[in-house]
Amino acid sequence: MYQFKAPHRPWEPGPGYENYLDSLTIPHPTTFNDDYEGRNAAKEAWMRIDGHMNRKDVKIEAPQSLSEEELIAWNSFGNNDGEFWTPDKNMTDVERKEWKYQRYIKDYLRCVKAVDDAVGEMLNYLDESGLAENTIVIYTSDQGFYLGEHGWFDKRFMYEESFHMPLLMRYPKHITPGSVNNDLVLNIDYAPTLLEAAGVSIPDDIQGKSLLPIFKNNKEPFRDAVYYHYYEYPYWHHVQPHYGIRTDRYKLIHYYYDMDEWELFDLKEDPNELNNIYDNTQNQDLIEQLKIRIKELMHEYKINKSMDELKEMTEIQIPRLYKKEPAN
Repeated sequence: MYQFKAPHRPWEPGPGYENYLDSLTIPHPTTFNDDYEGRNAAKEAWMRIDGHMNRKDVKIEAPQSLSEEELIAWNSFGNNDGEFWTPDKNMTDVERKEWKYQRYIKDYLRCVKAVDDAVGEMLNYLDESGLAENTIVIYTSDQGFYLGEHGWFDKRFMYEESFHMPLLMRYPKHITPGSVNNDLVLNIDYAPTLLEAAGVSIPDDIQGKSLLPIFKNNKEPFRDAVYYHYYEYPYWHHVQPHYGIRTDRYKLIHYYYDMDEWELFDLKEDPNELNNIYDNTQNQDLIEQLKIRIKELMHEYKINKSMDELKEMTEIQIPRLYKKEPAN
């Protein structure tokens, strides 16, 4: 296991990477100025680059005279909604948002560049030592991350940018180099895959399926849909608890804690998920089918709970930092 924390907030580039990309202006994504029309949970989330990044995130130096307690407060100011700050009062709204984005995205990419280089060193070692032909390499992560899409940083939502995880595999005996597969897979599939590859029986209580049939060019669809559930609320980023289903074309999401709202997206016609078509009358048969499939997947993964029980699972103890209470 070769694991990295580098791309995690607060995005601290390592030695030798501090000035990478300095001379460039990074373009922002097409949804950078999303207005969240038709998506109330997105509108209420505290993940906006312009409104919810703190001063430490973009490396604004704190005054030297601050006490430890004052420094913590100074650095974290901006985390919560309404805690707005600007690096320069003469900046326009557009200029300020772009300035914060460039500070954020460059530090993030500097961290990722360092990870890429470190992984490259490991792969070179496998090649040079003669181990590559008998080694399975899996490159993945815990989730995707917003790099300005929808005007955001962070993750949590079921929208494509954070829902997707990188998954690259090198398995010389079974995977053709450079090949691409678009089947729907989940991170719970990794354990049974490695167990089967090692010749170990897969316990009955393990969820997920081995990916080995995909490597053998099995023409049967691996999955018709994947299930997602996010519970944590309201800390850190005020993202509504939600669950949903994604097929190869459609995505249906239900937000259920402080609101009871549904979203439906046609990923073929609307890959950026800007147009919620849940209320379109012509989609009612499709919605009913997707809701049935959600219930089947929840049963399969043993999430057999009522809405009230799901809400109780969400009601975690809110950390004192969020409540602004002193430590005991």
